[in-house]
Amino acid sequence: MNKNSTPLYEGEHIEELGNGIGLIVSKNHTFGTDALILAHFAAPKKRDIACDLGSGCGIIPFLWLRDGLCEKICAVEIQENACEQMSRSLAGNNNEKITVFNRDLKQLDSVFETGSFDLVTMNPPYKGADSGIKNDDECARIARHEVACNIDDIARCASRLLRFGGRFCICHRPERVFDAMTAMHEHGIEPKRLRFVSKRGDTQPWLVLIEGRRGGQNGLKVEKPLLVETDTGTPSSEMLLITEKYRKTVERQNTQ
Repeated sequence: MNKNSTPLYEGEHIEELGNGIGLIVSKNHTFGTDALILAHFAAPKKRDIACDLGSGCGIIPFLWLRDGLCEKICAVEIQENACEQMSRSLAGNNNEKITVFNRDLKQLDSVFETGSFDLVTMNPPYKGADSGIKNDDECARIARHEVACNIDDIARCASRLLRFGGRFCICHRPERVFDAMTAMHEHGIEPKRLRFVSKRGDTQPWLVLIEGRRGGQNGLKVEKPLLVETDTGTPSSEMLLITEKYRKTVERQNTQ
């Protein structure tokens, strides 16, 4: 990333993702572990046409860009300031593979043709519109609560965007797994893969990953849990790989 030509505003910094790719993050538009895990779980192919809904700062598309995945990526985000931040990241990386769309996912009929994508992803708001304590900050409220869209809206949108046989990958809280899978099924996306994420082997899962296939047949594969840490509290080998620390450690060792 060309840092010299990338303007940063107060409270922003560039997160180095590797392979020369940098991403601008801010207090309002940043990313967490769940987004890293979802990007890895979705596993797009190099020729895929992909769409990331609710893209925020753009972490999922930029991770795929870093790894040379996807032929084209569309990043859809309802918040204008997040799109502007993402666009500056794109300019700094001088890459045209990703296109940013400042749109409400419920109003994409005029933007994309039906069946345009091989893969659709979303790290959605986890809390219902009327559940939990709402944050006074609008950015946080949209990201965490279903005030701009709910799981049914998301599944309906993904179903229209996907080609027949295309994949929809989402992460959610375990207590919402029934809601997510029901919404997929009702909109013609059959859940095919399910994986829980736990901090350690002796803790309850805090995240669930679901992959559905547009027009898929019945048959759900439950994969072994993803453990973030080992029993001793150190990052697991799979989590190290996902966060790229493993790759950097190997590269450093090879140069010694």
